[in-house]
Amino acid sequence: MSEIQAYVNERVLVVTSDGRVIVGTLKGFDQVTNIVLADCQERIFSPDDGVEMAPLGLYFIRGDNIAVVGLVDQEQDSSLQFGALRAQPLPEILHGA
Repeated sequence: MSEIQAYVNERVLVVTSDGRVIVGTLKGFDQVTNIVLADCQERIFSPDDGVEMAPLGLYFIRGDNIAVVGLVDQEQDSSLQFGALRAQPLPEILHGA
């Protein structure tokens, strides 16, 4: 059984290789770790403004574009004041040629 199987129907945070941060409910995945997220949103970080939440709804992410998948502690997540957070956006992952 894949380790990601335990995350199905749980709230997860995905960091993509291009530096995007997407949070949603993991609904499914396949053998190459393509994933389907429901009720998701992208969190867009800025050093000058608060975190922008861009609703995405149902979203598919290709497995080769996923850097990290982790469970969200919903209690901690709901207590954060995203409007007050300031952070540099994550850089794109560059692979050597």
